[in-house]
Amino acid sequence: MVAVLRPLPILPLAFPSYYYFLLVVETAKGVTPTTPSDYIPILGNTVTYIAMGVLFNSQGEVLMMQEAKSSCAGQWYLPAGRVNPGENLEEAVVREVLEETGLEMQPTTLLMVECASKAWFRFVFTGNVTGGKLKTPADADSESLQAKWIQDINELSLRASDIHSIIEMAREHQSSVSNNHSIHSNVLPAIKPHKKLLLRLVVCARQKSSNRLHVLLSEKTEVHLPMCEINHNRNLHSLLLKFMIEIFGADVPSHKPHGLMSVEHCGKPEAMHDGLCLTMLVSFKVPLEDVFPIDKYSWGQVSRDLGEKLLACLPKNMTLPLHVIR
Repeated sequence: MVAVLRPLPILPLAFPSYYYFLLVVETAKGVTPTTPSDYIPILGNTVTYIAMGVLFNSQGEVLMMQEAKSSCAGQWYLPAGRVNPGENLEEAVVREVLEETGLEMQPTTLLMVECASKAWFRFVFTGNVTGGKLKTPADADSESLQAKWIQDINELSLRASDIHSIIEMAREHQSSVSNNHSIHSNVLPAIKPHKKLLLRLVVCARQKSSNRLHVLLSEKTEVHLPMCEINHNRNLHSLLLKFMIEIFGADVPSHKPHGLMSVEHCGKPEAMHDGLCLTMLVSFKVPLEDVFPIDKYSWGQVSRDLGEKLLACLPKNMTLPLHVIR
C-alpha cells in the first residue's frame, strides 16, 4: 500500500477552497450503480426541479403571491415554479420571483433541499430584493394575480400548508444570521455539469488511538469520495441505508446523516446536463476502530485543519437540511 496525496473535490459549506489534499491509502475501487443504467434525467420529462424563493422585508413580512392557475386561482403561496430546460437553479428562482411578484432578487443561500420519489426535487432559496415593482391586481397575468408582503400567512387562503415550516425555517435562518448564532455558511449551487442524479458521501469517523478524523475513500481510476446514482424510484433515506450497507455490510454501526455540504447542477446545454450531485455529510457515532469498510473502500486520515472544519459541520444547523418527502 502506497500513501499518496490527491486532490479531492468535496466543496463543503464552511471551507474556503473547492479542493483539499488528503493523505490516503490507495486500496479502494469503484461503486456499483443503484439505478437503471438507461435512466437519464431530462427536465420536463424524467426529472422535476422546483425553485422556491423566501424573501422578507425590513418589517419581517414575507413575500407571497396569489395564484392565477385555474386549479388554485385566488389562493396564496410562496413564489415558486419549475426549473426550465437550459436554466440553472439560481436563474430559475430569480425568474420565478420576478414573474410572480414583480420583484428582482439576488439569491444569497439555499435554505433547504427537498426530494421525493419519481425524481422530484425542490430547492428553497432566500436572498435580497434588489429592484422591481411589487405586482398589483392591475398587473395580473397568467403567472400570478398579485403579490404582497404578509406578516401573518394564517390570514390568507393558502394553496398548501407545507410553506408554514419553510417560512419558519427561513425566519430562524434570518434571525441566526442577524444575531451571529451558529448556522451553516451561505451556500449556493455549484455550476458543475452532471448527466446523472448522484449522491456523494463524506463519511467521517474519529480514530480513538490518535483522536484524528478520517474520511472514507473509494477508488476506481483515482481516489474519490464514495458516490452512487440516485434511484429515481427509491426513497433517498432507503437509498442511503442501502449504500451504507454496501460499504460496511449488514451490521453497519450506528451513524448519523447530517445534511448536505454542496449541491452541484448546471442545466446547460439543454437536455444534456440535467443531472445533479448532492454531497451529504455522514458521521459514525462509534470510533474508527469499530468500523470496518468492505475491501473496495478505505479510510484516509485528513489534515488537522480539514478535520477541524469537518467537525465544525457536525452540530445541528451546520449543514444544509435535506428533507425527504415520503
